[in-house]
This record gives sequence, C-alpha cells and structure tokens, in this order.
Amino acid sequence: MANEQRAAAHAAGGGLDRRDFLRGAMAAAVAGTGAALSSHARAQAQPEDARTPGREFLISGGHVLSMDRNVGDLPEGDVHVRDGTIVAVGRKLSAPGAQVIDARGMIVMPGFVDAHSHLWNAFLRGSVRGDDPLRGYFPTTNRAAPLCTPDDAFHSVRFGLMQELLSGVTCLNNFSHNTRSVAHADAEIRAALDVGARTRFSYGTPGRGERLDLAGVKATLAKWGRADPRLRLGVNLQLPTPAVLKAGGSDETFVGEVRASRELGLPISLHYGDTAHGLVGLMDRSNLLGPDILMIHTQGFTAAERELMVKKQVQFSMSPAIEIPYSTVRNGYIQFAELEALGASLSLSVDASSALATGDFFTVMRALLWAHKQRADVDRKLEPRRIVEIATLGGAKVLGMDDIIGSLSAGKQADIILVRKRDINMAPVIDPYYSLVYSGMPANVDTVMVGGRVLLQGGRHATLDVREVADLAARAGSKMHERLEGIISNSKENLGDLNRKG
Repeated sequence: MANEQRAAAHAAGGGLDRRDFLRGAMAAAVAGTGAALSSHARAQAQPEDARTPGREFLISGGHVLSMDRNVGDLPEGDVHVRDGTIVAVGRKLSAPGAQVIDARGMIVMPGFVDAHSHLWNAFLRGSVRGDDPLRGYFPTTNRAAPLCTPDDAFHSVRFGLMQELLSGVTCLNNFSHNTRSVAHADAEIRAALDVGARTRFSYGTPGRGERLDLAGVKATLAKWGRADPRLRLGVNLQLPTPAVLKAGGSDETFVGEVRASRELGLPISLHYGDTAHGLVGLMDRSNLLGPDILMIHTQGFTAAERELMVKKQVQFSMSPAIEIPYSTVRNGYIQFAELEALGASLSLSVDASSALATGDFFTVMRALLWAHKQRADVDRKLEPRRIVEIATLGGAKVLGMDDIIGSLSAGKQADIILVRKRDINMAPVIDPYYSLVYSGMPANVDTVMVGGRVLLQGGRHATLDVREVADLAARAGSKMHERLEGIISNSKENLGDLNRKG
C-alpha cells in the first residue's frame, strides 16, 4: 500500500475492554457507539500473506521461557497457536495439520513490553544532542512540539515502533505528550495499526501548561475504542505546578482530569521527577491513587510514599537507560531495590528513543542491571531471570494486559519472539536469562509475532517496506531539523525554560 493510502486509512468504533478496576466504568462510557472496522483495520487484524503462519501452527523444538510459573521453562518445548491464541505449551505437542515452525537453536518467549515511550518525537533522533543546553532533548522537543503535524506524528510513530520491534518489543504504551489535536491522535493510532504492534495510546496534552482536551479524548475513544483488538486507550496528564505541590495544596483541574479519565475507564500515566515532589500526598488526599495509575520514573520518592503507593496498588515503570545519564543527578537513584522489597508492580520502558538514540530493549534491561549493581547501599540480588520477568509479564501487568499477554500460557494472545542462541555474541547459551540480559542485542531477534501475525522474520520486517518507512521519517526529521536550526539562529530563547521538562 502506498504511503498516502496508509496515512488515509483508519478505523472507527467505540468501547474498550478493561479488566477488574476499569471494566464496569468503560462499559457505561462507550455503550452503543460501535461501528464496523475499515478494510484496512480488518486486514491488519488477520494473517494476510505467505510470510505469516496460517490459522494454526506449532513452534517446535525451541528453548521455551514461558514466564508462567505453572508451565516453567522447557529446554526443548513447543507452543501450539490457533487463530492468534496460544492453545498449549509443552513437550512434543501433537497438532495434526498445523504448520510447523522450526525453533531449534532459538529461545521462544513472550515479547517484551515497553511501558512508556514517546513515539511522536522518535524522528528527532538526529537532532537531539544528549543533554546539551541548546540542542539537548528538552530544548529540541520543546521547540519541535508546536511545529509537529499529524503527518510528522504518523511517520515518527511508525519509525519508532519498527525500531522497537527489532529488539523484540511486541507491546508498547505510547505516552503521547504532544497530542495537539484529535487529528494527531488519529495519526499516531493509524501508524501503530499499520505496523501491527500491540499498543496503548495514552492521549496527552499539547504542551507545558496545557490541560487535557477531554472532548478530544471522548472523540478518540468513540472512534477507536473497539477498532482493533491490539489497541487500547489511556491518558497521560500534566501535573500540578511545583509551587502547588510544594505548598501541599490541591489542583482541582488535575483532580478533575483524573476523575474524568477514571469515569471513562481510561488508565492514567504520570511522569514523576524533581518537580513532582508532593504529588503522592496530593493524590492520596483526593483519593486518586489506585491500580489504574502508572507512575513513571521511580526516583525521589520518600519511604512513606513508596509504601503508600504499593498499598494502593499503583503501577511503576523504570526507564534506566534514560534515567542513568539524564536524571540521576537531579532526581536521585532508581529506587528499584526499595520497590522490589515491597512487592511493587514493576516494568521497564525505553522512554524516548530520540534521546537514547536507540530503541533497543536489551540496552534497557542491561541498564537496570547496571543501575542496581552501582547501589552500594542495598544488599539485594537481581538475577537476570527477574529482569526478563519485569520486561515481559511485569510490563503486561502494569498496562492491565497480563490476562492476555506477558507469558506463554494457554488462552493468551500469541505475542511471541524467537531469539537465536547460536549467534556469535550469544553462544554458548547455558542460562538463557543470563545470555539475554548480558549478551542479547536486536541482531539476535529472529522472529516477532503479535496475535500470531509475523511482523519480523529472519530479523527483517515482514509486513512493511522498512526503507520507505525510514526514508519518510528521515525526510520529516531533516525538514524539522532545518526549522529548529533556523529558530536557534534567529531568536534569543530562554534556554532555562526550554530545558524544563515538558
């Protein structure tokens, strides 16, 4: 399909399936707004060519890491899939008539879950220069945000998602904190469906100081709520001002946004950082803490705040590959050890591939290991198996999707990756968890499937023209770069303000 056709294709519908905490509110919020899927959405939801396995297949002879404690690990195991759903996981399974995928010499495991990524700015990777005061991440994205068009967002999201697929990410929380209009939201959602990954689109605000466009959220929910089983919706919110938080006050707009989002059954993603101290207390006083809250960046919490949030079943995501170089000095160390000791629900995330200059999830896993090993003040082991568990089942849980993904379990969706064990940087694999965390890289990922549909095969994208996607994103990024350089040359900006997190 030509790019223009892809950009124009979209689906319509309403409603959103939620588990436990969110299910009842969601049903009331969107009842009666369903509509038929477009032909594009239907095509993306089903196997469509010879590169995709048929309706039933058997992944045979692989080293299965199920991440299901009832199934365990199988050095020579099989995974039986029918109609995109896992039928069984075991040894020497019988599946007469099923297509056989030979997985000998490979690790077979659930895909990684990125619990927080800003895909709208992935195309700015060439323009961001670390934490440079003029061309660093925050100055660059703050300048670019108001200039970003829906077309820019579409190309950037496809570009960023396709890079993360290369490292085995099958599900991602798209924390869209530059949702400038419903058209921007549509573009980001269309891009994700075009790629075929499983995503939560977290509708955000168009910039610093702006508040949630609740009408836009409702319109997006009505249009996309039931559009595709791989898509779920959420929101991300601007926090109260540091002055309000420091004074121990309240922000009725923020409180209202949380409550309105909750009434719609939409989970909420929040950034935490050096300007957010006092947020936990404000949310507790207003009875806002709960399992639908995803708190991103586990730095700067007090012991009392950690205990309170875990008690209230708040979810957490760490972005160690970003947090180590960018925010440790101002926000403090990553509080993995403290939250792990409390039994917190933990996940991992890329954050911004434009700032990290890569969407490599293996780097994210290693960064957590490095951050933990640097902590001389804690005496708690971190085994590679636990890191892989956080990267898969942990991510699924914080996004409220562990009932359908995160482990290779009968009845769950076939979001599965195959990783080669015989590659020169991996062999010999004695402990697969150790090899994945210490040695793994995107080049080792052979196959990626979402809902049984193959998106990556033989380490290459199987559904989209990667050169076209990269060229279009690079073209948009280069044009944006020229505009940003013009702004730098022709204006005297307040660099302190531009360096403030958006």
